[in-house]
Amino acid sequence: MKAKEIREMSADEIRQRIREEKVQLEHLEFQHAIADVQNPIQMRHARRLIARLMTILQQKESSAAESAA
Repeated sequence: MKAKEIREMSADEIRQRIREEKVQLEHLEFQHAIADVQNPIQMRHARRLIARLMTILQQKESSAAESAA
């Protein structure tokens, strides 16, 4: 998911997507601990997507706070 697509989402949608991605990452990490994951790069992509989502959410919240002040 590209940053442009994330910026078009609402803050609630981003929060929901963060929760979903964290669950998926936990599942991948669990699978990796038990046996080999077919594509271990998926874990890296999931972590980076979560970070991207959280960064954009923080930007949205700070800009909303500035405009309200």
